[in-house]
This record gives sequence, structure tokens and C-alpha cells, in this order.
Amino acid sequence: MSSDREVLGKGPAPVRDGDAALQYVNKGEVIEMTPEDEKSLLRKIDLRIVPLMFGCYFLQYLDKTLINYANVMGLRKDTGITGDQYSELATVFYVTYLAFEFPTAYLMQRLPTAKFLGVNVLLWGLMVTCNATSHNWAGLVSLRVLLGCFEAAVAPALILITTMWYKKSEQPPRVGFWYVGTGVAKIVGALTSFGFQHYTRNDFKSWQVMFLVWGLATIAVGILVLLFMPDNPMTARLSEREKRWAIERLRTNMTGVENKHFKLPQFLECLADPQTYLLVLMVLTSNIPNGFISSYQATVIQSFGWTSKQTALLSMPSGAIAIMCTLGATWFAGKFGLRGPGIIALLGVGFTGSCLMAFLPSGGYVAGKMVGNYLANFIGSSLPLMYSYAGANYAGHTKKVTMNAIVLISFCAGNIIGPLTFRDEDAPEYIPAKIVMVVTTASAAVLTGVLMLYYRWENRRRDILYAGEAHTENSEFFDLTDRENHEFRYVF
Repeated sequence: MSSDREVLGKGPAPVRDGDAALQYVNKGEVIEMTPEDEKSLLRKIDLRIVPLMFGCYFLQYLDKTLINYANVMGLRKDTGITGDQYSELATVFYVTYLAFEFPTAYLMQRLPTAKFLGVNVLLWGLMVTCNATSHNWAGLVSLRVLLGCFEAAVAPALILITTMWYKKSEQPPRVGFWYVGTGVAKIVGALTSFGFQHYTRNDFKSWQVMFLVWGLATIAVGILVLLFMPDNPMTARLSEREKRWAIERLRTNMTGVENKHFKLPQFLECLADPQTYLLVLMVLTSNIPNGFISSYQATVIQSFGWTSKQTALLSMPSGAIAIMCTLGATWFAGKFGLRGPGIIALLGVGFTGSCLMAFLPSGGYVAGKMVGNYLANFIGSSLPLMYSYAGANYAGHTKKVTMNAIVLISFCAGNIIGPLTFRDEDAPEYIPAKIVMVVTTASAAVLTGVLMLYYRWENRRRDILYAGEAHTENSEFFDLTDRENHEFRYVF
């Protein structure tokens, strides 16, 4: 067994084996923090971290889905690519995104987290900018490959940053706030597409200008992250007292703050943990419909007979729905400590929308299909709660970063499968793909219920088995995993 388990009964852990925060908690008595002090500190943390996290996630979603809007702005005609080649552009991004998750997780543990994130934001902004010069399939696919490589860092980095600054009860609303960038991006992307379609000069196509503008904006945000995002509470631009307070607030999480040493036993434990496989299947099945939402929604709306400009405007309600659902569900999870019920509710509404699209008769019922199209956006709003499960229920730094990578691999796999279900021969209704959405959404809801039951069972088992064990001082920062720490209890 790992040295961390042995540490639990032998007093303070060495900083190398334990969490990096140990060097602060071992310094002596903490100056008392009043509720007013904590509120002031939390506001300061929010102002310094959350806007940058929002900017990163907003841009990663917008930048990868610009191709969705570019498609109705004439991308396929101008570059001479086929429908199947367009589908491959949607797929290849997630293939490289998937391939880079484990390398990204390892580098994120070894390197300063915020600086690593900032460099990747800057580099993917450069890839988006270069899309303005693409004139053929080779150029487009090369840039999509590189975009996937660099965007692979954003979600695991933001999950990690959220867990190293916030209590479990505070995490869902913060994850919701930066994840709501997806909904804002849908609105902004639709407005951008509508606006640039009024650009009619011949030297540059409207979709090329769109890529150029947002690519440069992303580069600017990458620079801001490098300059202002703190890597962890211990190195943040806070007073020594505030750093101690920021760390002490996290004791109840029992997930630590940071450890830069890769621990093989924690990696293997993550792979052997039953919750890992349930969460993997939940993320996978709920993200197969995302292939429709992120890559084909504008195409499907246009198939109902709308012009390209009308399609851009009719894409906007999807963003508003995503914003409301994400903020509402993550607020509920933070307020009541329940993630699973929110996930099931969101998937249930998305299931209804998928059924409307799949089973309403063809050749009519446009209003009903549009309602179904909008309701399908509820599905994506379940993902921040799944991120929050991974952040709150995995302890031990290596185990956390490993699970973050696995969650994102599952996310990628779902988004790879999704576009493949939309085949040219099924156009314009794409009924088989919509039936896949129905089945996978229902499956994700059932799996969520099973995971909740597992957490309830495991918590009760621990209450009985470890009822008589005494607390070991500072064990919250020994870098123990959730299975090694007998005081750990899962949130469901």
C-alpha cells in the first residue's frame, strides 16, 4: 500500500508525500477567520479567478463551434469540401482532444496549472486565427487537429482550479458559472454569424473574418490568464493570512489542494474504482447528443426551410436555455448538496425534446420539432454537475487529475460518436441520429440513478465500518485518496 496510508497513523506527513498545503498548515496556529473575513476572502477569490475561468470556457466552446456557423455561411462551398468531410472536421477535433487528455493531465500535475492553461489558450487562439487563411480540406483539418490538442487542457484545468479554491458546497455554482460560457457562446456565436453575413466584400469571406476576430480575442484572453490567474492558493497574490485562510477553508473537502508528484498507486486506484466506470458511462452517453447540439444544430434548423440569416437568429434561444438550465441546476446542487437529481431532471427534459425531433411525422410539425430542438439543449447542462461529481468525490491529487482526464476522454468519445450518427443519406431529417439521442439520453439518466445508489450504499458502509476511528490531525492534507481516508464521504 502507498506511503500515504501509512502516514495516517504516524503523525504529520512529509510535504513531498502530502499535499503542498502542509507547509502552511504546519506553520502554527491559524489566525481566527470570522464569517465576515471569509465572505471578503471569497469575494476576492471570485473576482480574481471566476471571470478568467468563464472567459476560457466561453472561448473554448465558441471557437470549436464556429465551424457550425461557418457551415451555413458558405464554408463548404468556398473550400470545396463534402458533407462527409465536414462531419470529419467535427470528429477529428475530438479525436485529438481525446488523445491529449492523459499527456495533458500529467503535464498539468508537473507544471504550474494556471500558466499551463494560459499557454494552451494562447495557442488554440492562434489556430482559430489561422482558419481565416484556410482554402481547402487539408488546411481546415490540420487546424482542427491542432485545436483539439490545445483545447484538451481547458476543462480538466478548470475543474482542478475550482477544487483547489472552493468548498464542496461552493463548487457547483462556480463550475456552473464558468460552464455557462457554453450558453453565452451559443448566443454570441449566433449573433456573430448573423452580423458577419452582412459583410459582402470579396477579398475576405464573412466566415474568414469571423475566425480572425475570435482567434485574436482568444489570444488576448490567453495572455490575461498568464498574467493574472494564480496557480494555487499558496502562490496567489494574497497576504500570508489570506493564504492560510484560503487553505484552512478547504479542510472539510478532504481532497487537498495540490501535489506535484505523480503517484502510481493513486492512478491505479482510479482505474479500479467502481464510481469511475459509472461516471464514464454517464458522461459518454450524455455527450453523444452533443454531436448534434455543437455541430449540427444550425444545419438542422436550416433544414426546416429557414434562410442562413434566420437560422443564425433562431439558434440564439438554445444559448438562453443552456444559461438558465446550467445556473439553475448548479445553484440547486450547491444549495442542497444534490447533484444526481439535477442531472436526471435535465436529462429528462432533453429526452422529451429528442423524442419530439425523432418521432413527430416528417413533412410538417415544424413548431414541434423546433421546440424539441431547443429542449435538447437541456442535455448539455448536465455536464457541469458531472464535472462537479469528479471534483468532489475524488481525493488524492494524482487520482483527481487522472479522473479529470478520464471524464474528458469520455466527453470526447461521446462527441466523436455523435457526429458519425449524422449521415448524408439520412438528410434532411436525420431520424436514425435523433433516435440515438433518445436512447443515449435515457441511458445516462438511468446510470445517474445507479451512481447515486452506489454513493448512498458506500457512505452507509463507511459509517458502520469506521464509526470508532479517531481523527488524525491534518489528515485532510496528507494527499490521501477518497478510499484511503476513512473519514471521506461521497456527495450524491
